[in-house]
Amino acid sequence: MIRLGGSGVTQTGEDPADWARAHKQFGYTAAYCPEGLSLEDMDTVRAVREAYAREDVIIAEVGAWGNLIPPNPEQRTRQRKFVCERLALADELGALCCVDYIGTLLPDSEIGPHPDNLSQVGFDLCVEVVRDILDTVQPTRTRFCLEMMQTQLPDSPEVYVELIRAIDRPAFGVHLDPVNLIVSPRQYFNTGALLRHCFSLLGPWIASCHAKDIILRDTLSLHLDEIIPGKGNLDYAVFLQELHRLPGEVPLMLEHLETAEEYAAARDHILAVGQACGVQLKSVS
Repeated sequence: MIRLGGSGVTQTGEDPADWARAHKQFGYTAAYCPEGLSLEDMDTVRAVREAYAREDVIIAEVGAWGNLIPPNPEQRTRQRKFVCERLALADELGALCCVDYIGTLLPDSEIGPHPDNLSQVGFDLCVEVVRDILDTVQPTRTRFCLEMMQTQLPDSPEVYVELIRAIDRPAFGVHLDPVNLIVSPRQYFNTGALLRHCFSLLGPWIASCHAKDIILRDTLSLHLDEIIPGKGNLDYAVFLQELHRLPGEVPLMLEHLETAEEYAAARDHILAVGQACGVQLKSVS
């Protein structure tokens, strides 16, 4: 079954069991890594791992967001060290993945456009960086993934397959955020076909997915915005049907909303779509 998770849950107190139960009370069976968790406090790391397992709430992702290929060498070294620490934390937690974007060669930017980001130069850098991270950490229980983005690699499922083959490390996986791939009206009005294509190429490697939506505005030049699930044009029936066909329990994680009420509305929309299209999401026990 699909596990639904996300933010919007208030993490109160110091007991990881309370944090896990709060996710279940919100209707989640998957969670992001708790904020502030670090390998410097292994007692808490172990307590989180054990408490979430007891409550049957999987930790879907440990975020490691930051530019891995900035032109400044000191920044590049610092960010790669941070990602290695986050990947090691994900491995200790038994999280399904640690996820980052590859970043940009544009100075003083995290994800800005640069002509080499999508070139062979960018591809070779991506392969080098991911291999270095995985060979340094050597995770055994988690995978390192890159989020597909509009202005950096991987920017399509085809390129992600090329990277998987070139990196050639079993701990390199796929993080799927289909909204980030919609960059034209043709894709916007055919999101079901885009989703099926993504799953047909990347299905065996998908570790976790993000749930959001997208809307095409009546504004020049072309203008696309993220929006709460249910208010845009992403075909969630196809998304859920394709996720349901994957082996195991791949999580679908809500993100980028402002309030708990918005997360609850997005949760309810996805559950309603699942019910309408005959896809059952894992329920809290």
